[in-house]
Amino acid sequence: MPAMNRPDPYRERARDLCLAAGVDPDSRVGEGRGMPAWCLYRDAARKEQLAREAAVAAADIASLRPQAEEFQNSPLKIFGTHDAATVAQMKNCMAVGNVVAGVVCADGHLGYAQPVGGVIAYEGQISISGVGFDIGCGNMAARLDTPFAAIEDKVGAIIRDVSRVISFGLGRSNNARAEHALFDDAEAWRASDMAAYRPKAAAQLGTVGSGNHYVDLMRDRDGLVWIGVHFGSRGLGHTSATRYLKAAGGTDGMNVPPALVDENSELGRRYIAAMELAGRYAYAGREWVVERVRQIIGGAVTDVVHNHHNYAWRETHDGKNLWVVRKGATPAFPGQRGFVGGSMGDDAVIIEGVDSEAARTSLYSTVHGAGRLFGRKEAKRRFKREQMDAWLRDRGVALVGADLDESPMAYRRLPEVIAEHSGTIKVLHTLRPFAVAMAGAGEFDPFKD
Repeated sequence: MPAMNRPDPYRERARDLCLAAGVDPDSRVGEGRGMPAWCLYRDAARKEQLAREAAVAAADIASLRPQAEEFQNSPLKIFGTHDAATVAQMKNCMAVGNVVAGVVCADGHLGYAQPVGGVIAYEGQISISGVGFDIGCGNMAARLDTPFAAIEDKVGAIIRDVSRVISFGLGRSNNARAEHALFDDAEAWRASDMAAYRPKAAAQLGTVGSGNHYVDLMRDRDGLVWIGVHFGSRGLGHTSATRYLKAAGGTDGMNVPPALVDENSELGRRYIAAMELAGRYAYAGREWVVERVRQIIGGAVTDVVHNHHNYAWRETHDGKNLWVVRKGATPAFPGQRGFVGGSMGDDAVIIEGVDSEAARTSLYSTVHGAGRLFGRKEAKRRFKREQMDAWLRDRGVALVGADLDESPMAYRRLPEVIAEHSGTIKVLHTLRPFAVAMAGAGEFDPFKD
């Protein structure tokens, strides 16, 4: 029997919003037969519902063990403009535990348990849900001494080779075994209690996954080629996060209290060891992929910028030793460089942190990307493949893989997001993509955030 379509939970409210705007909900909008006009109001209806859920979560949080007075009403710095549900989610996170300060970066949006683009500094504690499931997700960019002009007529063949050699998608293993000294560090695997996962981790090292994980080929204003990659710790990080979230009594979901552990507890020490192992693994995977892509293109690496953006760091702020949890946020201390990618087909940047009062209130944190305007399902409803293909064609970008959920139209524009953080970072290089490889349509990947 054919599967029955589930009713859309936001349909009735979206129709009401459409009527309130003076538009017939059943009129058609868009090219061809288009879609019912109420679909344009579905995202607004969803955000209303999420805001209501955040209010319920706030009431639940208030019934938990009261937050110590010294950590109540800690400062929250917000860069850019955000919907009410995202801000409410962040405030709920900051109402639990030893919170010293919080930040929402300009690319922020709703995330699991903590907003993507959200940064929270804790005294003596770490948030498992704040770090998230894709521990150590981050970006790496490497500049080659290869001029774009030398490979311009081979771009199509190169990106197809990248897609063939690098494993994209769900639960993949590499055809070529990726050796790394990390697998010989028996103490790290023991301390994290993840030794049983070591064989799977070895098989998955260097796989990229799906969603917004990618390999980009770009060129700078001097005409030199850069390789850019974005992904994290794959199944190792996801399994670690799931295990320790459950052990800490946490709940998986959007509007839930953060799952906190004390740094000196047995559980806290084991989680920190697992997080650090997953972080090392993510670094190793990105380095492996960049090297394989370099071998396809040719040339030598002349510069590297590499950073996590889902992680917790031990840092000193205002003389206090704190755990700073960044979920979809790039560390940007004075002089520290970071690679920030735009949406598919948009320019990326190499940034550097500067010292300023605004930078200090940001906990020396900045954006990790352009930030979504629409969720994945909403993007597939709103946009067509022809629109995405035309966007990329106009930009001169060759694409292998991807689906409408990663369409550039579903994202903010990176220069506007970067501008919201002016005075905290400076742009060193602007990188224009000319080829992108991602997992194809229909891939679902549980090993990502």
